[in-house]
Amino acid sequence: MDTMSLAAGSALSDRISEAALAIEDKVIAWRRDIHEHPELSYQETRTASLAADHLKKLGIEVKTGVGLTGVLGILKGGKPGPVVALRADMDALPVEERVDVPFKSKAKATWLGQTVPVMHACGHDAHVAILMGVAEVLAGMREEITGTVTFLFQPNEEGAYDGRPSGAQAMIDDGALSDPTPSAIFGLHVTSAQASGVIALRPGGLMASADSLKINIHGRQTHGSSPWRGVDPVVTAAQIILALQTIPSRQLDATLTPSVLTISTVHGGVRANIIPDTVELQGTMRIHDEGVRADIWRRIEKTTTAIAESQGARAEVKVQEGVPVTYNDPPLTAWGTRSLGRGVGEERVTESRPVMGAEDFSILAQQVPGMFFFLGVTPPDEDPLQAPANHSPLFHVHEPALKYGVRALAYLAIDYLRRGA
Repeated sequence: MDTMSLAAGSALSDRISEAALAIEDKVIAWRRDIHEHPELSYQETRTASLAADHLKKLGIEVKTGVGLTGVLGILKGGKPGPVVALRADMDALPVEERVDVPFKSKAKATWLGQTVPVMHACGHDAHVAILMGVAEVLAGMREEITGTVTFLFQPNEEGAYDGRPSGAQAMIDDGALSDPTPSAIFGLHVTSAQASGVIALRPGGLMASADSLKINIHGRQTHGSSPWRGVDPVVTAAQIILALQTIPSRQLDATLTPSVLTISTVHGGVRANIIPDTVELQGTMRIHDEGVRADIWRRIEKTTTAIAESQGARAEVKVQEGVPVTYNDPPLTAWGTRSLGRGVGEERVTESRPVMGAEDFSILAQQVPGMFFFLGVTPPDEDPLQAPANHSPLFHVHEPALKYGVRALAYLAIDYLRRGA
């Protein structure tokens, strides 16, 4: 990069930094308001209204009800150019908060027919507040923007578990990436695994795919004292559980990709002296390579049915396909890592290890080249290795980190459009 480009990038970074600092208190206030009023997947009406009203006040074109409860904002710059998309997810989790803050959530909602406590235990309140801040910064620089920025406030990242598609897919189905069509999309996720204000990313697979697994094992019920007069699905289930663990540990090339296969629930039987007819297993699979993902599905089916047959039982295997690998486009990420260094400082940008959690940003990034990164929110006096993880009732956010999220996304958007032009 030549001297003039470096100087222009530095000047832009300084302006965005000043703008982000000027609205830091507003971003924190939005985050606290959203945190105190969390909403579950596809119930994010208040949060969506807050985002939509803010965008309208900034003079940004707004479409509501995109993907049921999503919001699409379209900011047209003063000069023609490409389109870039920025995304924030809005939904909270059925978790009871145990963080003692003045804006602690006391909300309850209905989830799968039950009344549950609700908390922003994954930090989506921070994501919404950051993107609202980015919109304000970029609206203030509208005439200098070469192209168009679209803002996706997305519902249902966590999963509604009621058969409806993920929020990313729902917004795609409603045209969020087609009118207008971006040539790249960026997103972030706050994490307790990094110190406050540190940004972490990597090219290629950043987060794992996530699929759910259900296995029904059919035996033949009999008295617990006479197992030979029936077929025991409990013992069969135990053998299957142990054998499945050999797929990632003994059957896959450990140097190729990280993978996890977890059986998390076992249901069967009603009495100590009755061997039941059936046992149901449920679990999750997390993989960082799409080819290995398909191979594991095949191996699960073969292993399960073979063991069941060897015991005289019968097994039904159902894999529910979830979200794909969150894949950072390598050329975009190589450029984006350098851009982040210019936008927030190279000392704040580091390489992430592969993460076994999953994100439906991956679906958006299958449509257009994407880059996703983590923003650390663990306070300076805490060890990120010991801090409560995302989804914990004790998860908390060091709010001074939020301005770095604003700076990062705002700089990426303008820098990308300027580069494209």
